[in-house]
Amino acid sequence: QVQLVESGGGLVQPGGSLRLSCAASGSILRPYTLGWYRQAPGKQRELVARITSAGSTNYADSVKGRFTIARDNAKNTLYLQMNSLKPEDTAVYYCNAAYFIDYWGQGTQVTVSS
Repeated sequence: QVQLVESGGGLVQPGGSLRLSCAASGSILRPYTLGWYRQAPGKQRELVARITSAGSTNYADSVKGRFTIARDNAKNTLYLQMNSLKPEDTAVYYCNAAYFIDYWGQGTQVTVSS
């Protein structure tokens, strides 16, 4: 099985930046698609960004040009660089690994506020 642990969340002012990390442990032999999802208060969970085993990426329109997803296979770590943050980015951010079965981290809180 795979265990995912997110870190790097916190409070930041509008226009600021944060870098989220997701450390993976356990079996990583499958060609997982890795992704970041977020859930704001009272809202449905939504895809933020994902990266395939081949390195292809896609982003939600709301974050395109501001967020960058990256993977470091040597460190078994997934990253999300978030720049030009807006109040509407406030949410709990979750790491996901998908290959027939989905694995989820516990989430890390990102709050963008003045």
